[in-house]
Amino acid sequence: MVLLDLYEILQKETDENHRMSQKQISERLKAGYGEEADRKTIRKCLMQLSEFDSNIQYDDSRTRVNKRGESENISSEWYYAHSFTEPELRVLIDSLLFSNEIPYCQCRELVTKLKALSSNYFRANVDNIRNLPETRPENKQIFYILDVLDEAIEKGRQVSFHYCEYHSDKKMYERRDDADGVKEYMINPYRIVATNGRFYLICNNDKYENLSYYRIDRMKDIMLSENRIKPLESLPGCEKGLNLPEHMAEHIYMMSGESEKVTFRADRFLITEIMDWFGKDIRFFDETESSVHVTVRVNVKAMFFWLMQYGQYVEVERPEALRRKVADAVAQMTLRYTQKK
Repeated sequence: MVLLDLYEILQKETDENHRMSQKQISERLKAGYGEEADRKTIRKCLMQLSEFDSNIQYDDSRTRVNKRGESENISSEWYYAHSFTEPELRVLIDSLLFSNEIPYCQCRELVTKLKALSSNYFRANVDNIRNLPETRPENKQIFYILDVLDEAIEKGRQVSFHYCEYHSDKKMYERRDDADGVKEYMINPYRIVATNGRFYLICNNDKYENLSYYRIDRMKDIMLSENRIKPLESLPGCEKGLNLPEHMAEHIYMMSGESEKVTFRADRFLITEIMDWFGKDIRFFDETESSVHVTVRVNVKAMFFWLMQYGQYVEVERPEALRRKVADAVAQMTLRYTQKK
């Protein structure tokens, strides 16, 4: 069992950039697998594995003099040389993400298999992209933008870019600042996510103290800065880091702002839709044949638009401020649709 466990440790937890000493391997074997082995046993097993699989490598650049007065190499650091390099895997995964020929469900399955061909370190990097988009983005520059953002997140450095928006001529234009120049954004990047068919960057605008969200396909002229990022944990509400699944469930649309507990009544046939939007971290209660009450913690600004989307089938009850905002919006809509042209 020690032999197999050592093989798994090397394969999953090491690569050329993340090596482990025999001491670290021993500690990992004990902590993760409940097995203890002395230094000689571990070294013997590692040498056997290296003979069995040529991908198992070690650094023997250090030497020492043995008891016989002879110089010998010391296998100080071990790692698994994976068949694909990280850039090669990124190219393969990016090709899947932007392929129009491969069905969505198969794409997810293939990406999962490709991720397993590298170490945990690479998987953590790829998992910055959460939830593959249903549609592929049209902006081919997104490959380069994702590479820059990925490097910035890994190295903890800021990026600058211009942000674009559509005008009525259906063309994209860079946002302007107050002086009518091209507005430059300097941000602290934290995670890349994919939701509602689009890639977004979860980040912090350097001028503010909250999280912001930017569509990656609307970025232009991105540049990696030498400036270190503002630590995520320094932002209010992020002291313990970012729980990505929970954060994504609260931000059904990628909008900044506070999250609150919201209670609403919905027609019963919407239960599946509600589950699709908010996930399982919700509470159903007071269910009847025709309706159900729901409590969910969610971004309030995003929830307003969700309520407007399903307006005739839902009624928000709390918080009162959100209820008033929806009522005011409905009143304005009613006035707009009932006024004679």
